[in-house]
Amino acid sequence: MASSPPLASCSRRRALARLSTGFGAVALSALLGQRASAATTGGRPKPHFAPRAKSVIFCYMSGGVSHVDSFDPKPRLKAAAGQTMPMTVERTQFNDNGRIAPSYWDFKPRGKSGLEVSDLFPRIGERADDLCVIRSMTSKFNEHAQGGLFLHTGFPVIGYPSAGAWLSYGLGSEAEDLPSYVVLRSGDATPPLAGVGTFGNGFLPAAHQGSILTADGAEPLPNLRPHEGNGAQRRKLDLINSLDQELVRNLGHESQVETAIQNYELAFRMQSSVPDLCQLAGESELTRRLYGIDDPDEKKAAYAKQCLVARRLVERGVRFVELSCLSYGIGAGNAGNPWDQHGDLEKGHGKMGNQIDQPIAALLADLKGHGLLDQTLVIWAGEFGRTPFSQGSNGRDHNALGFSIWMAGGGIKGGMAYGATDDYGYHAVDKPCDIYDLWATVLHQMGLDHEKLTYRYSGRDIRLTDVHGRVLQEILAG
Repeated sequence: MASSPPLASCSRRRALARLSTGFGAVALSALLGQRASAATTGGRPKPHFAPRAKSVIFCYMSGGVSHVDSFDPKPRLKAAAGQTMPMTVERTQFNDNGRIAPSYWDFKPRGKSGLEVSDLFPRIGERADDLCVIRSMTSKFNEHAQGGLFLHTGFPVIGYPSAGAWLSYGLGSEAEDLPSYVVLRSGDATPPLAGVGTFGNGFLPAAHQGSILTADGAEPLPNLRPHEGNGAQRRKLDLINSLDQELVRNLGHESQVETAIQNYELAFRMQSSVPDLCQLAGESELTRRLYGIDDPDEKKAAYAKQCLVARRLVERGVRFVELSCLSYGIGAGNAGNPWDQHGDLEKGHGKMGNQIDQPIAALLADLKGHGLLDQTLVIWAGEFGRTPFSQGSNGRDHNALGFSIWMAGGGIKGGMAYGATDDYGYHAVDKPCDIYDLWATVLHQMGLDHEKLTYRYSGRDIRLTDVHGRVLQEILAG
């Protein structure tokens, strides 16, 4: 049997195959599946047309916020309180359906626009003139895992790219030392019920999956800092780079290997950028008070840190940032679905509203103060709303037939409501729209045609909006 060539004369593929009983070859094959930004072949990806926005901040309200207690005023519920619904009640998650239940909070006209927002969100209400509330959103799914995946990916099952991954794929990043898609957590926040696949890249190159950063941790990204000094690490990276380059020379142009090199370098640069990003000690006392960084409610303070870090991320050119709520464990609102109050909704929603109200209002104000709101599209949404009738004595079940979300900044008209549910807040009846329309509109504001942003997989061209979606032209600023 012929002896194996010395490592010095091996290609990297052969060298890795010989090391660690071949496990290195497995690692290399995984790296070969990664490409940085495949919307174009070579160079930085380009939008299809001039964008209105450069970045997205997605405030995900996992668990389902009650729209009739927040952004969709329904006086009829108060007048008909305690009565049975005068229409057919569709199947709910638990079918423990009670009588009509009025809102636990009063609604008031806010700002110059007079947009009505409930007292659940008094601080966000102060930003009403920046908000476009879509009161006629619908979903096909009323279970948390499926609904959350559908909201994020346009499909109800694991394995499809999230919206953040699609934007990363389509536009790349303007930040040279940060990922293009970042998911923030803090405190004891956990992923939604479908897990981290909610933020996944699906069949897109792995470089586009969400990078989860801890906004308030001593180590924002695990194992980011090397155990050895930067000099030793730099020498190791240079060796890996030289082996990669040899492989490229042997194979000819090999974009997958070249991109793997870029990924190594990005990770190296992140070692200095990420820890500094999450260090808030240098922020002024005014900024800390604005967001509620030092609030006695630890969960509110933790969420406030996410909001402030989100502003820093888009300031540095990160394309898509998602924030994660923290649970108080009230009325089934546990772990990955903190807004899920099937019981004791007034207490649970009250705690959750207090957690996010000031920090998100501060984020909108701070973005505007830094001249960033015009180029940053802020989205506030859960996977569905809740029923206008009670579940049990004091909760509300899931309702995907009509609910509210809102958007602000990024070329979206402020101070307006789009669409409507019926008088009971049950079904979307005026200008009903869906998740596909939401993402078609977001991609449009980012300079991307949702019908052209596709990826060939399993024999077909797949897109975030599947074969659906329309841009909601009426909510776009002129």
